[in-house]
Amino acid sequence: MKLASIDDGSRDGSLVVVSQQGHYISASDIAPRMQAALENWSEFAPSMTRRSKQLEQGGGMNSEGVTFLAPLPRAWQWLDGSAFKSHGDLMEKVFGIDPVPMDKPLMYQGMSHRFLSATEDVEFLRAEDDIDFEGEFGIITDDVPMGLSAAAAMNHIKLIVQINDWSLRRLAPAEMKTGFGWIQAKPACSMAPFAITPDELGDAWQNGRVHLPLTVDWNGERFGNAHAGVMDVGFHELIAHAAATRDLCAGTVIGSGTVSNDNFREIGSSCIAERRGIEIVDEGAPKTRFMQFGDRVRMEALCEDGSSPFGAIDQRVTKRETSHG
Repeated sequence: MKLASIDDGSRDGSLVVVSQQGHYISASDIAPRMQAALENWSEFAPSMTRRSKQLEQGGGMNSEGVTFLAPLPRAWQWLDGSAFKSHGDLMEKVFGIDPVPMDKPLMYQGMSHRFLSATEDVEFLRAEDDIDFEGEFGIITDDVPMGLSAAAAMNHIKLIVQINDWSLRRLAPAEMKTGFGWIQAKPACSMAPFAITPDELGDAWQNGRVHLPLTVDWNGERFGNAHAGVMDVGFHELIAHAAATRDLCAGTVIGSGTVSNDNFREIGSSCIAERRGIEIVDEGAPKTRFMQFGDRVRMEALCEDGSSPFGAIDQRVTKRETSHG
């Protein structure tokens, strides 16, 4: 089942079911908003599934020209992991950071009150803050009880999403040193237009991982094509970690962290910071610049048959004009 939120003038949009062919039909009579569907998943999911099957047989409205919001335009909680060891190891080497001896996943709690749509311009105040994209996958849960096992957590993964975790790299180091986490360095993330149930991926969903490559194009040129199936920590394990000492409410979004592979020199990267890190290791200094106003980034995950389960993120970076009065 593929779900989305259409812009209806409200902050949360209106819930729709989407077909493989890109047609859609309203589901607002079942659940008016995505958050309502997640909070009452066991009650509403059967009706939404039936509607999805009916839509696949034909009918619905053409989505061309329709404005999709993020599937979940605002969430109670956004937790982002760092589940690809190749990325973490490179960053430690580049910045001379001593590895933290941990038997637990790395995770931070980020801004959740707004997720940008896949196509809206992304505004920043200063290009000098070193604007970077980060291609990721994520999951959305229903209510998760405190202290559950990773195996039990699999049953609480209701939707899978594709995410661009925007970062301001110049601001990140100072905030990291405080030990209190990121505030200024992590603005709102973007989501691809469609959230899908795990069964939509078929064999591409295994062991709590999305087994698909994530293509990243920057200003029309291929930047990376890393495969997400090599996550060192699965989403179910990230959920169990987050819920170790607290309940997680329905609508909690958990990210994978930057998709990265060991052979990043050959297949490219999902963020600029990783590319610059490779250049520092190989050549002694970074050559690749960060994003400038007017730049565009596109991210998409394609299945073997060429289908695009999440749709694409395709956004332009622009300058936010401020007035002081």
